[in-house]
Amino acid sequence: MTSSPDIAEVEPFHAITIGRLAYDLAEQGRDIIHMEYGQPSTGAPAEAIAAAHKALDSDPGGYWESNALKQRIARHYGEAYGVAVDEEQVILTCGASPALVLALSCLFRPGARVAMARPGYVAYRNTLKAMYLEPVEVACGPAERYQMTAAALNALTPAPDGLILASPANPTGTVIAPDEMAAIAEVCRRKGICVVSDEIYHGLTYENAAHSMLQHCPEALVVNSFSKYFSMAGWRLGWLLVPSDLIEAARARMGNLFLTPPVLAQHAGLVAFDCREELEGHLANYTRNREMLLAALPRLGLQQIAPPDGAFYIWAEIGHMTNDSLSFCRKLLEDTGVATAPGIDFDPVDGGRYIRFSFAVSPAEIEAAIERMVPWFAARR
Repeated sequence: MTSSPDIAEVEPFHAITIGRLAYDLAEQGRDIIHMEYGQPSTGAPAEAIAAAHKALDSDPGGYWESNALKQRIARHYGEAYGVAVDEEQVILTCGASPALVLALSCLFRPGARVAMARPGYVAYRNTLKAMYLEPVEVACGPAERYQMTAAALNALTPAPDGLILASPANPTGTVIAPDEMAAIAEVCRRKGICVVSDEIYHGLTYENAAHSMLQHCPEALVVNSFSKYFSMAGWRLGWLLVPSDLIEAARARMGNLFLTPPVLAQHAGLVAFDCREELEGHLANYTRNREMLLAALPRLGLQQIAPPDGAFYIWAEIGHMTNDSLSFCRKLLEDTGVATAPGIDFDPVDGGRYIRFSFAVSPAEIEAAIERMVPWFAARR
């Protein structure tokens, strides 16, 4: 059966292709270090797992939303950002990906133009295409710290209908400075640009904490989840914050498209919010991993990288070795057992010259990966 020419074309997520090969090699007995996926190698906090076990014994499950969890998330925005959020503005979702779908479907009609930085998370572009929206990718290089700027957004003619912003960003880990974020918000207000702010990596910064777009643009829609800082990627639990005039539209879409998030995940997520000591221990490991990788980059011959202010990624140029990052990552995996993400996922124009390392693994795995990669990279310079 062939699809209609009117059906949206969505490109594959190439990091998943690398991941499948990595797991195939592992089944063959190879020792694989997974630096291709943006997911913590740690599990959920111990107390959150205990809460899930208790719920498994006592809660029959069903279509349910935890009001206590919504209240806790709303309180978090006051504590972390000084922003007042009502619990009814919190839409619980099955992870950040459905939250993005809800946000886009609440704001835009088919054909709307939505701006985003390039490089940027692969699913922004592909979700926009799948929903018959037009991605407007703005090239952002070293001069812009690989991030959207107010000047670049203001220069778009005609102005886009929307903007997807991420700070810290995937794949670069860069953070938008507060004054720049305020300037972006001002451009959006002046030109009527709707903002979707992906804040999934909040809590994972190495110098200054990231600002929420809500501090500068109260009408923004904010996507977040338990997958990154809370180390609960497999639990499929996230949230979307919406302004009061979009609550009913967002709830209608969530109910029809996704029903409710998993019951066990909601019980665990409520407890995870207060497991800060354990979660800050993960951040301490990421900090160490980041330092080790940054120290090793010259030995790998990698000179140009994005400043990894947050998240757990290093975005590095490999253009002096290849223009085919997918083949490069495949060969690196096959030869060394180190799985990485090809840049073409994140930048369809220049991504053949880039690679993304995720350092959300253990320090021991980072040390082993560096030991394997140094001679391999040296042989290709």
